[in-house]
Amino acid sequence: MSLSRRTVLAGTVVGSASLATVAAAGSIPGALSATAAAAPAGGYLIGIGLSDITGPAAECGMMGYSQLEQTTAGIHLRPRVRAYIIADGDKRVAFVVADNGMIFGSVHRGVMLELARRFGDLYSEQNVLLTSTHSHATCGGSSHDHAYNLAILGFQQQVYDAEVNGIVEAIAAAHADLSPGTLALGRGELHDASVNRSRIAYDRNPDADKNYFPPAGIDPAVTALSITKGGKQVGAITWFATHNTSMSNKNRLISGDNKGYASFAHEHTEHGVRYLDGQPDFVSAFAQTNSGDMSPNLNLGPTSGPTEDEFENTRIIGERQYRASKTALAQARTIGGTVDSMLCYIDLADIAVDGRYTGDGLPKRTSPAAAGVALIAGSTEDGPGLPGIPIPEGVRNPFLDAVGDPRQPAPRWLADAQAPKAIVAPLGLLGWVPSVVPIQIMRLGELYLAAAGGEFTIVSGLRIRRVVADTLGVPLEQVLLQGYANTYHEYVTTPEEYDAQQYEGGSTLFGRYTLPAYLQEFTRLAGAFVARQQIPRGPAPRDVSNMQPNFAAAPGPDTTPAGRAFGDVLTQPAASYQRGNQAAAEFVSAHPKHSPRRNGTFLEVQRRNSSGDWVRVANEGEWAVRYHWSKRGSSESVARFTWDIPADAETGAYRFVHFADSLGGDGALRPFTGTSSEFAVT
Repeated sequence: MSLSRRTVLAGTVVGSASLATVAAAGSIPGALSATAAAAPAGGYLIGIGLSDITGPAAECGMMGYSQLEQTTAGIHLRPRVRAYIIADGDKRVAFVVADNGMIFGSVHRGVMLELARRFGDLYSEQNVLLTSTHSHATCGGSSHDHAYNLAILGFQQQVYDAEVNGIVEAIAAAHADLSPGTLALGRGELHDASVNRSRIAYDRNPDADKNYFPPAGIDPAVTALSITKGGKQVGAITWFATHNTSMSNKNRLISGDNKGYASFAHEHTEHGVRYLDGQPDFVSAFAQTNSGDMSPNLNLGPTSGPTEDEFENTRIIGERQYRASKTALAQARTIGGTVDSMLCYIDLADIAVDGRYTGDGLPKRTSPAAAGVALIAGSTEDGPGLPGIPIPEGVRNPFLDAVGDPRQPAPRWLADAQAPKAIVAPLGLLGWVPSVVPIQIMRLGELYLAAAGGEFTIVSGLRIRRVVADTLGVPLEQVLLQGYANTYHEYVTTPEEYDAQQYEGGSTLFGRYTLPAYLQEFTRLAGAFVARQQIPRGPAPRDVSNMQPNFAAAPGPDTTPAGRAFGDVLTQPAASYQRGNQAAAEFVSAHPKHSPRRNGTFLEVQRRNSSGDWVRVANEGEWAVRYHWSKRGSSESVARFTWDIPADAETGAYRFVHFADSLGGDGALRPFTGTSSEFAVT
């Protein structure tokens, strides 16, 4: 009898990244001080900002599915980062949502160091919250923890720089945008954009937990925060629990996935935002909550549900989130209340948990991280796990050759501490994942976020929300669990779910009492928060930035086919297309790693206007345009672009214009442009 991947016993290798921050540096000239930015009486100062975090669009391992062969080969929808700063008197907070796989501790630390350099102590780990949408279609390699770089073949400086610089740019833009504004909070429900992918584990929970959710075992809650300035809506943040994994592990195009599409639909389609025209006047983020067991693949299979096309699924699931957000925002009511934030660090590998939180009244303890069989096996609903551990015979991974074989027997005491997990790799003893991680509570008027780096199942999130709400003395609906925050460290299940050792339980690295430890520590943090008492920062996260091997081959100088030049058109578009058709062209190009063109573009679709000028109507960072990169030989690149012509496109003359940068044998980068022949849209 064959066993599903989900019913094998424990988990694999996928840890986390930790490294906090606290750097003190001088303020940059002109940096707005806390007192100078004081909000007007009875209102807030609010700023919004957006930047691009797209990594190299060719031959970079993708983050999430841990498939060695899944490397980037083009762009579907550029991942972006959205930042919101809200100030009330001398208090301010910054909330950030990145369209990437995870916020690793390395990136958290890098952002805080750069913010300290630019702004002094105005923005720090205490009042900045970094979160991820958890797209598995973005570049990997930004972590400083070996477990997350196995399939990427090591640390990728380009990816790290893109994420750190993009996040800082978005925060800086929001800082520059600070001006009087108001907040409004709306709620709704969405029942057709998620499915419980671990029902066997979920059903082990007590009725008192399950009765909170619909019979389908999903968390349908939609929470939307509207931001208005001068009577005009300028931003929104929408929280909803579903995995951002409509794109499969066979996809090689960089994409913000379903939540990226939801943002695109709200910003570009509704508000006309053009991403290459400077800072937009409307920014909409679609944030995660407790989506650990929530899949967007409604038929419980990769790329399956509601259709069998992953691109269509991405659009449909994203569209449903966008529509649910619009409904919630339409019912939003203006809110008041201050803003505030508090953060401390905990060591998940060694927390003594009081019996009040363990379920049986007895004290327990967390343990060093360990991966189980189910983590390697992966999720049958969203994609299989890492094939490199255990390493199939004949397969070599130079990264593993350098850092060591993780297939070491776990000591008896660790096996006992992690039971009933069947341990595959003692990741904590190897030092491959972080154990010191931050927890944070952030207040946005009447809304409170309990933030941590794990992927919390919906019942895990509910239990944390309850203890935080009880401690703060506020209604449960005013507290959200903000997962994927600050330092990623895999899953958090309830003890009951852990015992089932499904994928999520095998991926709960610190053992059966990880959630009880979180309940205890969030109660402690919330108590200090409500009492306005200082809380010790806690243990310092480690800094292993100087131990980062990289075995991904760097591309050499670019070459062209004989008789061709960079930018030459290999395949011209047809002479004409009807609306609704797809136009395409191919160019002699260069390797995207030489210049990822972050905050730029590789293509513009241009239309000739009535004055005879060519104006941009679309680019490769938008939904209708796709960029496919391919290699010819060892150093020739081909860029193929397609444009799905909108049904409402203006008729007239159009063309493709390709932009890239070639690397010469002398080490110099040289920009070039290629222009296709004109084609008509009829």
